[in-house]
Amino acid sequence: MSEKLQKVLARAGHGSRREMEAMIAAGRISIDGQVAKLGDRIEGSAEHKVRIDGHVVSLKSEEDVVCRVLAYYKPEGELCSRTDPQGRPTVFQRLPKLKDSRWVAVGRLDINTSGLLLFTTDGELANRLMHPSHEVEREYAIRVFGEVDDAMLNRLRQGVELEDGMAQFKRLGRAGGEGINTWYHGVLSEGRNREVRRMWESQEVQVSRLMRIRYGAIELPKGLPRGGWMELPLDQVNYLRQLVQMDPETRSLIAQDKAGARRHKSIKTNKIRRAVHRHRARTPGKRAK
Repeated sequence: MSEKLQKVLARAGHGSRREMEAMIAAGRISIDGQVAKLGDRIEGSAEHKVRIDGHVVSLKSEEDVVCRVLAYYKPEGELCSRTDPQGRPTVFQRLPKLKDSRWVAVGRLDINTSGLLLFTTDGELANRLMHPSHEVEREYAIRVFGEVDDAMLNRLRQGVELEDGMAQFKRLGRAGGEGINTWYHGVLSEGRNREVRRMWESQEVQVSRLMRIRYGAIELPKGLPRGGWMELPLDQVNYLRQLVQMDPETRSLIAQDKAGARRHKSIKTNKIRRAVHRHRARTPGKRAK
């Protein structure tokens, strides 16, 4: 059975399907010495030599690929790009190194937005999770600066006109704060550029802090430090695959990933330290001798 070139490359972890299509259109990919074209198909990954920018890349069959997913706590100030001409930090610099594949970001967060960002080695999974047709929920904690009334909230729930079309919150409610600095939790089912900020700006209210706290049913892991990552277990990987009508994964590499193991250990250690600190705070007067 032949498959489209961009699908094979995405599945092997060389990027999302969109990224592969863009590379093919730019003439950066070749098959057996011939510049590839959009629509090219290959049959049997072992039968072809595929190059990206002149470098031979590995092609894996569906049985050889292990789908891995990371949850990353993106801090403010990091870019969602692989490199930056100005030398600013990027989200990819902190991720564990891979051999014969690479991490593909599931969507983006702008430089001033923090919170949950998913990465996967399966470009097809990333492509489907990002596609608007699947309507995967994204939940944000939003702090706004300005006076907000019920009429504004109703407009944001019902839909406001932006330069790239209508946008609305599926759910939007107050989540704390007082005065003109108030927190809200808002849920979207798409991921357009700066969508949350632009929606509030349409009501002449500024977002002073924005954090993604959930993607689908995957929440930002408690105890995960800013700039930290944690590999998702097999059941959560398969939840994401099922969400976008993909076959379940049967294997996990968490046990073999030493860097991931260290990260898990670090999170557990930090939780223990905080628990000890809380216990000591509740028992004043007892000091170590």
